[in-house]
Amino acid sequence: MRRILYLLPLIAFIAVAAWFAAGLTRDPSRIPSALIDRPMPEFSLPPVADAGVPGLSAAEIRGQVALVNVFASWCVPCRAENPILMRLAHQPGVKLYGIAYKDKPADNLKFLQEFGNPYAAVGDDASGRTGIDFGVYGVPETFVIDRDGRIRHKEVGALTPKSLNETILPLIAQLSK
Repeated sequence: MRRILYLLPLIAFIAVAAWFAAGLTRDPSRIPSALIDRPMPEFSLPPVADAGVPGLSAAEIRGQVALVNVFASWCVPCRAENPILMRLAHQPGVKLYGIAYKDKPADNLKFLQEFGNPYAAVGDDASGRTGIDFGVYGVPETFVIDRDGRIRHKEVGALTPKSLNETILPLIAQLSK
C-alpha cells in the first residue's frame, strides 16, 4: 500500500507531462473560430487619420468577396506579411480591407506610409472592440468574407505565399463564381 502512495506523485507527473506534450504537437495557427460560416459582426470604424483611404464598415464589405486583415504597427509579423498584402492588392478579383487594431492613429499612419498601404479602406479599431467581435486572438489575422457577409475562413498569423496560394486564393476563386 505504501508503494502506491509513493507512486501517485510520479503517475500524476507523467499524466501532466503527457498532456503538455500532446499540446506541443498542435499547430498554433489552427485556432478554431466559432464565427466560420456566420455573419461578420456589425461595425463602423473611422479612418486612420491622414491615411488617404476611408474608414471601414460591415456594410461596405457586404456584396463582394473580400479579405479583412487585422494588423497593428507594433506587430512584427504584420511588417513581414505587408509585402504579400501589397502584391495581393494588385491582383484582379481581390478586395482587401484593413482593421488597425489597438494602435495609435499616428503609429498606424506611419506604418502605412513606411511599408505601403494595400487596403481599399482601413478602419481604426483603437479600442479593440471590433477585433474582439471578430474573435481576434492576436495580430495579424485575416478573414475571407463571402458576398453575403459571412466569414468563410480565418487565417491566424502572417500570410505566407503557401497559405495564400493553397488556401486563400482558391477560396476566393470558389466564392467569386
